[in-house]
Amino acid sequence: MKKQLSRFDKFVLFLNLVAVALLLLACFVPTVRSLELSYLSLVGLGVPLLVLAHFLFLLYWIVRRKRYFGFSLLIILLSYASLDSFYQIPFSKDKEDGNLKVMSYNVRCFNRYEELPSKTVLEDIKAFVKKEDPDIFCIQESFYDSSDDFKQYPYHYLQYIHMMGKGLLAVFSKYPIINTGLLNLPRTDSNAIYADIQYKNDTIRIYNVHLESLGITPGQGVLSKEPTDKLFRQVSHAFRKQVEQAQVIEDHIASSPHKSILCGDFNNGQYSNVYRIIRGELRDTFLEKGTGYGRTFVFHGVPLRIDFILSDASFEVKSHTNYDVSYSDHYPVMASFKWPVMK
Repeated sequence: MKKQLSRFDKFVLFLNLVAVALLLLACFVPTVRSLELSYLSLVGLGVPLLVLAHFLFLLYWIVRRKRYFGFSLLIILLSYASLDSFYQIPFSKDKEDGNLKVMSYNVRCFNRYEELPSKTVLEDIKAFVKKEDPDIFCIQESFYDSSDDFKQYPYHYLQYIHMMGKGLLAVFSKYPIINTGLLNLPRTDSNAIYADIQYKNDTIRIYNVHLESLGITPGQGVLSKEPTDKLFRQVSHAFRKQVEQAQVIEDHIASSPHKSILCGDFNNGQYSNVYRIIRGELRDTFLEKGTGYGRTFVFHGVPLRIDFILSDASFEVKSHTNYDVSYSDHYPVMASFKWPVMK
């Protein structure tokens, strides 16, 4: 006679099945292009936590000697087969510097609104960039023309967008910028720019994008103050806008006459439809050469990867670095590339 489950076991089994359904849904989310289902990106943001939960369920049922461990085991294997890894094992990546280094950094207005106690954020960022010495440096969320602060770059393109006061996207380059443009994303306070850069007798296109914000800032009590239904509508609306923006960026990349490298703050994770649309056939430098978890933002203690560098397959990714410097609410990322030999 089989031993009946205890009440606690039944409760754990219920939670386990809910987690199975959510992770199964997360495997489906990246394929969704419908604006009406864009809110499903919420599930994608929780993938790392869901995977961790399933390992705990797996361990629990093994200790309890119950066959229910199969639920979590199967969904872990399925997610591993269908989703990119969110953790890169350090010893599996053979890194070396490439001949073109590109950095992306959301600087949060160089601490203009004093979210950080430090009074030297701008000077700290300048020193950091000078030390790491990227060839191309992309900034999101500047609030003024910072070209005088980064004089080591003789070429730059800065474009204002409509945000709280002034928003600015910038591309700084050691190599000549021969063409620039603004994508004019629809109905949004965010935007995307591009700069065509002359490099090794050819031209590469650098995109710098900043997608729609969810409007939830850690530490300001938004989650506790806003009614749940209003917060859900707000987030769903932001995800919908992100999908619209991603489709515009996708079309622009497809029509580009040059090989592209895209940098930016997506305000969404790698398991979202937004990420999948923009990435397309591009390579994610973290997945190619990154190590560890790759977090670029922390939301209420949960590390997220929402800042990306994506590149055309013609570029060989030689390295990817996630920095641990606290000069903004985001953390900078840099990748290095080897440009293919021109025929």
